[in-house]
Amino acid sequence: MAAAATNEAERRRWNDEYWASVWPSREQLTDAVTDVLLGHLGLAAGQRVLDVGSGGGRTALAVARRVGATGSVVGADISRPLVRYATSRAEEQGVANVRFVVADAQSESIDGAPFDAAASQFGVMFFEEPRTAFANIRAHTVPGGSLAFACWQPADRNPWHAGHAVGRFLEPPPPPAPGKSPTGPFSLGDATRTAEVLAAAGWAGVERTPYELPVTVEQEAIAIDDAQLAFMGIPDSQLDEARRAVDRHVAGLRRDDGRCDVVLAFQVFTATA
Repeated sequence: MAAAATNEAERRRWNDEYWASVWPSREQLTDAVTDVLLGHLGLAAGQRVLDVGSGGGRTALAVARRVGATGSVVGADISRPLVRYATSRAEEQGVANVRFVVADAQSESIDGAPFDAAASQFGVMFFEEPRTAFANIRAHTVPGGSLAFACWQPADRNPWHAGHAVGRFLEPPPPPAPGKSPTGPFSLGDATRTAEVLAAAGWAGVERTPYELPVTVEQEAIAIDDAQLAFMGIPDSQLDEARRAVDRHVAGLRRDDGRCDVVLAFQVFTATA
């Protein structure tokens, strides 16, 4: 593997044990997206698939069931806690044709290549150099292989996101270093720019399908807890006020039964290697 010289801020962020502890509650928010994404992949039995930014493993496990015992899936993520969580999940569910590895898909070689397809469910928005990352993913894919990933539409299309409630408590992020791109959940929201990045990375036939998907979730799926507020860099002196802002935000979405109705504005990009 290449030296770990890229995405250092994201490595530090995602290797906190916090993420594995909250993953089950957060994952319910995007459960319904998995079937949408799989519909774009057109998987067949026996295929080998790379899941980029595999997180807690839900997408990789669903793909593993689609490709069957003669197929295989590798889930790659920079988060050791999430790779451990996903591996444990696969073992508990008895899914033998999937494995999870700690790897940065932007710069590192991932064992198992070449793959027939590459997929990602909200796992490709955190690359400092997205063109480099998507070129590396293409290099791991057979000629004519497919790419399909889900990413968020712009933040203003997702008013449910609790980040809107705490933005005023955060210092503006420093500009990215020369040659780097901003990272974060909405970094690929600009559809035109994302399509250009994919084309520059060597992917052909780039297509985008937008979705607005209504879902009902427990409030924990969208709330930001104290640990994450602190992790986001909100000063201790403002934590109480930020917590109240999040509570007000969630209350505006909450139904009488305590659950929340939200509309997920996301997009699926597809392309061919």
